[in-house]
Amino acid sequence: MDRKQCCVSLSVQPSRGQMDEKFIVLIQNAPPGFQLTVHAFHQCEDKLKWEAFGHYTADATGTVNVSKDLSLGGTYSGVEPMGLLWSLTPVPGSKPGLRMRKFNVQTPMEVTISVYQGHQTEGFVDLVSLASVLVERWHMAPGILRIPITEDGLSATLFLPRGPGPFPGILDLWGGGGMLLEHRSALFACHGFASLALDYLTNKVSIETGNFVDNKYFESAYNVLQQHPQVLGSRIAMVGLSLGCAITFKMAVYSDVFKLSCAVCISGSHVQPVDGSLEQIIDFFKENAGKTRVNEENQIILRDLLPITTDTSFKADVGRLQCPLLLVVGEDDQNWPAYESAMDIKEMMEGAGNSHLLTVLSYPNTGHLIEPPFTPHTRASNFMFAASRHKSTCLWGGEKVAHSHAQEDAWRKMLLFLRKNLYADRNPVLTIFSHL
Repeated sequence: MDRKQCCVSLSVQPSRGQMDEKFIVLIQNAPPGFQLTVHAFHQCEDKLKWEAFGHYTADATGTVNVSKDLSLGGTYSGVEPMGLLWSLTPVPGSKPGLRMRKFNVQTPMEVTISVYQGHQTEGFVDLVSLASVLVERWHMAPGILRIPITEDGLSATLFLPRGPGPFPGILDLWGGGGMLLEHRSALFACHGFASLALDYLTNKVSIETGNFVDNKYFESAYNVLQQHPQVLGSRIAMVGLSLGCAITFKMAVYSDVFKLSCAVCISGSHVQPVDGSLEQIIDFFKENAGKTRVNEENQIILRDLLPITTDTSFKADVGRLQCPLLLVVGEDDQNWPAYESAMDIKEMMEGAGNSHLLTVLSYPNTGHLIEPPFTPHTRASNFMFAASRHKSTCLWGGEKVAHSHAQEDAWRKMLLFLRKNLYADRNPVLTIFSHL
């Protein structure tokens, strides 16, 4: 390598930014036509290691702009400004079935972006980089308040935006794996919403008693959010993913306590015992356990647990919904029949005369785990359903590029939907932090 190659420079702007914010990776001072590899490396909180890389050729000025230039190969190809994040995969030799998760939102996701000579495909740990930059990606921006909530037996965390408030509220529910997952709520707060992340499967009361929470648990969470002095009690939404959608439909349709301004259901279904509690919903799944399938890679396909039925006693009566509803579905969801459910919901709401409240975002080649943008796609991973403690490898579905693009589009449109229905005549806080 000659002296000119040694002067290759790398910049990432912003190097410290929000998790859902794009960055610009720029390489300069390379020889014209120089072949190089741009590489991203991340070590998770669990010490597992992930990497992504693209192959580029410097232009006549010795420059590569990852946001504009073509990757000729690697873990992604084509013009993909954020491919270095969404194509992160476990490094060679990692154990199978991994899924990247962020549990501590009070620390950043740290990614080292480096430039290497030539089009490299492996052995990066043994190579000497031409330049490197450490990038921080935050779910929780400066000024966001994180408040643990334990009153009324809740296991929850409230995130409040910076500023005087009061703010519209979001009750945020995840799926069957349980745990108190905060990263989506932290991002909601960055966009001007007071968001309450709620654990309803592995919460303290359930662990101590061995019993599932009842509907009063969710109503208590709603009341805590609604009555908080920094929350606009008349402007509350509910966001659910997977099993969280079943709870969202139940509360939105049947609860006398919930008065939602809007609801968002991601990768879920309205199929459930109409009068059922959480325990009865889970028992309903168990009764259909014989309908699961296993593919040639020994990955479990669960989507047939919830066949779309004509029996109205096993479907939430979405015709009774009185608030706007956004459905986000992947057409290759192998875990829940989300697309088929969306079509049935559409038909039910048309029949009831409230289809004007419905918006459906349906994405081809997209799987079950539709998360905030630039989260690496996971087609299958190890999973333990919190209710049964049964471990398996679940097939979630989706094709990497299409799924990653869907996550970015769905997040943008979901934020627009929430602003429209929660801020109404108020002046919306479009994005509090463009970067940190």
